[in-house]
Amino acid sequence: MRVVHPERAVTPLTSHLVTLGEYVDGYAVEDEVTSAARARGTELGCVPIGVTGGAALRFLAASLQARAVVEIGTGAGVSGLWLLGGMARDGVLTSIDVEPEHQRVARRAFSDARISPGRTRLIMGQALDVLPRLTDGGYDLVFVDAAKQEYPRYLEHGVRMLRPGGVIAFDNVFWKGKVADPADRDAETLAIRETNKAVRENDQLVSIMLPVGDGLLVAAKR
Repeated sequence: MRVVHPERAVTPLTSHLVTLGEYVDGYAVEDEVTSAARARGTELGCVPIGVTGGAALRFLAASLQARAVVEIGTGAGVSGLWLLGGMARDGVLTSIDVEPEHQRVARRAFSDARISPGRTRLIMGQALDVLPRLTDGGYDLVFVDAAKQEYPRYLEHGVRMLRPGGVIAFDNVFWKGKVADPADRDAETLAIRETNKAVRENDQLVSIMLPVGDGLLVAAKR
């Protein structure tokens, strides 16, 4: 009987999985304007959603034929470009960020992409101060990629703001693998865990956690 050493048995499978991951990540193609915005975001320290995650946002926006989208966390405009790429041609993106420099860079990205100024509404301020002013049931899609400790509060507002059939999406729900380790109990990890659980247990929502980038949690409102 031939004996297979465990480490030798695992190597081909691990290599195969890495190759598949690279294949998936390479499936979506990012244009030059979005790539340039990504580079500026990295320089600013606001890490944008990955290419595959961005493609998922574009897919969601297109599937919903979204005309009204809220983005919590403008960053450098990368996720906004992906969202706008899937939205209806007359759709409006409302994007909230507390950092004026982020929004300045995002405006540049939208301009470089030749997006009409009337299709973006950038609001500077704390999201939890802005969100209560947004219309109940008035939005097709809400995307969250901002202060992790505030994710549970963003969920409350997001569900309120969505129309029936609308979708809320949270980025970074794996939080670098910390959410899966009970020993990790920092404030951000706990808030994301709480959000993941609250989404799953909310009878108004039908959810799925996608292994995209650092984790993308998506939920549709019944």
